[in-house]
Amino acid sequence: MVERRVYGYLRASTADQDATRAKDMLDKFASENGVAVTAYFIENESGAKLYRPELFRALGIMQKDDVLLIEQVDRLSRLNADDWQKLRVKIQSKGILIVSLDLPFTHSLIVSQEEDKDFQGRVLDAVMGMMLDVLAAVARKDFEDRRRRQMQGIARAKLEGKYGGRKRDSIKREKILALLGRGLTYSEIEGALGVSRRTIARTKAEGI
Repeated sequence: MVERRVYGYLRASTADQDATRAKDMLDKFASENGVAVTAYFIENESGAKLYRPELFRALGIMQKDDVLLIEQVDRLSRLNADDWQKLRVKIQSKGILIVSLDLPFTHSLIVSQEEDKDFQGRVLDAVMGMMLDVLAAVARKDFEDRRRRQMQGIARAKLEGKYGGRKRDSIKREKILALLGRGLTYSEIEGALGVSRRTIARTKAEGI
């Protein structure tokens, strides 16, 4: 049995313990399969960006049949279709294997057998092709889901009068102006409408 060189790729989150937890899981998986992780690359860039310094540093170091070990496929795939295709070409051109803990069918790629290398090569090509297709599908779905949520948020903001910058609340303005016209003090208006003195002053200065 020939060990492949294995490189771990992690995405750091706002909580350091998340990266530590993921690293522990990758270490445990590698140990259970009789291999060691040669090096870890921890990314701080957004997953939605193609340019990820640590990922591309790892890809630059790795050779054919080396393994990129990740916790979940979305660590690579949160890209739009065009950017994902560029990353896919980079991975395929170097002959790098991807092993993801959440895709069991990739787990056997962590080690290789000496026997029947030609057959194994064909199997690996088929498996990696399927793997990359899965990643591409995940990438597209994630991108489309984010776009849909964004558009839903914009539509909701428009209905609430919040899209395109802070909108003046015309009803509240009318109430403030009406109370000012009746001679109420700022403190009385604050208590009645739950608005700040700054809002009252700005409304008074702007008028109708």
